[in-house]
Amino acid sequence: MQYRYIGRTGLRVSPICMGTMTFGTQCDKKEAFRIMDKAYAHGVNFYDTAELYPVPPAADLAGITEQWVGEWMQTKPRDSIILATKVAGAASGWFVPPIRHGLTAIDRFHIERAVEGSLKKLNTDHIDLYQMHWPDTIVPIEESLEAFDRLVRSGKVRYLGTSNDTAYGTTKALMTSHCKGLARFESIQNNFSLLNRRFLDELSMLCEKEQVSLLPYSPLAGGVLSGKYNQAMKPEEAHGRFADYLKSPHQRQRAMAQRFMNDKTLASTQQYLKIATDAGMHPITLATAWSKQFSFVASTIIGATRAEQLDASLAAMNLTLSDEILRACDKVHENILYPMG
Repeated sequence: MQYRYIGRTGLRVSPICMGTMTFGTQCDKKEAFRIMDKAYAHGVNFYDTAELYPVPPAADLAGITEQWVGEWMQTKPRDSIILATKVAGAASGWFVPPIRHGLTAIDRFHIERAVEGSLKKLNTDHIDLYQMHWPDTIVPIEESLEAFDRLVRSGKVRYLGTSNDTAYGTTKALMTSHCKGLARFESIQNNFSLLNRRFLDELSMLCEKEQVSLLPYSPLAGGVLSGKYNQAMKPEEAHGRFADYLKSPHQRQRAMAQRFMNDKTLASTQQYLKIATDAGMHPITLATAWSKQFSFVASTIIGATRAEQLDASLAAMNLTLSDEILRACDKVHENILYPMG
């Protein structure tokens, strides 16, 4: 196992991170434990959760994922696990966080309240990587970073990260930390896959120059790159999150599904499926390996609803794609363009 460092930290993580957002909605506690046990047995030492989980968010379930992860961690040596969790940002156009009565913010009060709740649910005395789930466009970043810095100084948190952030937001946060002598964001967790290469612009350069590590989530583009929506049936008839979103009464859910699942992305996926077949690997293995094969990536976050689903993702753990395969993937991207860039 070749562990990778996150940013400029002492955190050494496996190139695959076990994501947990499905725990509590798409799988029960017993299956969640099976998934984490299997990942751990294969050398995964990095586990990512959030106070908001599971997804889709629901007031009666929020926090149960952290609780299950905390219970599972009691079966393992704490120092063998790098644990990441997140504080929910303010209400966005996508949804209102169903915690703290929907009045969440990245301010002093909510950061302190959130970390205490996470520590309790996770049954641990520290969090290895504490992340801002998404930026707060109202609260000044100085206030947020000062509150995060106090957590680091107290020992409750080892290092900090951001997620769903922009080049501007991340740069401003880094400069603020530098000028005020505060703990900085060492990682950024953004959507990144063969179907969503938007990170390969200013953000990738920022990560390279400032030694901030990307922790890509959704390497399968919400399951699209598995090929399940490229079957003979119509996409909305397939089984999966985006198929459910296409039938949702909520316009934003339908828009997200259509963003990742349209004629062009499905045409691209069909060609990626052929590249994988010709290379003798599962398309999930191809997509996962591609997402972690950049110098600015520390660990790719995978997900599962059943332990058996992990096999194809874990096969990418120590896999390095050949230049020939990478060129073939780039050619698909160049020939079939869509709004995500």
